[in-house]
Parts: sequence; structure tokens; C-alpha cells
Amino acid sequence: MYGANRHYAEQYRKVGVTSRVVDADPHRLVALLLEGAGERIRRAEACLANGDQALKGKAIGEACAIIGHLNGSLDHEAGGEIAGNLSALYDYVMQRLTEANLNNDAVPLQESLSLIGEIESAWNAIPQEQRTLPTAHGA
Repeated sequence: MYGANRHYAEQYRKVGVTSRVVDADPHRLVALLLEGAGERIRRAEACLANGDQALKGKAIGEACAIIGHLNGSLDHEAGGEIAGNLSALYDYVMQRLTEANLNNDAVPLQESLSLIGEIESAWNAIPQEQRTLPTAHGA
């Protein structure tokens, strides 16, 4: 019975995530991606602390995929220098996540989480009236 309940809970979670994505505007989609990257990095930290190498690697891989998607969505023409700086920062975070994975080191995970958190805070601080204008992410 416990397994069935867990299965239903997982389905409900997926529906909740899907509905958040379907209903999101472009600005909110970037916010959700940043949130998701942070969640994966925190999961990797917990897995590293528990000695679960497989799940740590999976969480880091997922975080890198999200950050890679964010990096690929940058509009360098509209975003100019800001987009270039964000791209370099995303590249750096992915490098640090790779180092954390290879070396089983929590320090680069913590640094990456801090950087993603700063980007997320800045992104979420954009005033509502400016969210429809071109940004570094092309939102």
C-alpha cells in the first residue's frame, strides 16, 4: 500500500509541476528553471553527505542540464553585455558542478548554489512592468 501511495504522490507532484510550467509566462519559466537548478544542487549536497554517489551524479547532471538550457536561451543581441556576463557565469557554475561531482567536494556545490541563488534573486526582483521587455534571456 505504501508503494501505491508514493506512486500517486509522485503523479500529483508531476501534474503540479506541469501545470506551473504550462501556465507560466517566459519570465516565470526562467524563474522555475533557476529554482529547479537550485533544488538539484541541494539534492546533490544531501546525496554527497549520505554517500549516495549515483543520486549525487544524477542531481548534478540534472542541474547542469538546466543551467545549460538557461545558457542556451540567452539572447545575446537583446541582452548585450548582461547576456555575455550571465553566459560566463553559467559556464563557471557548470564547471564547478563538474568539479564537485568528480572530486566529491561540497565546496563547489555550495558556491554554485550561492551563485544560482543570486541570479534567481536578481531575476525575481525585476519589476513586473519590465518583465515583458527584452531581457538577457529573451523573455
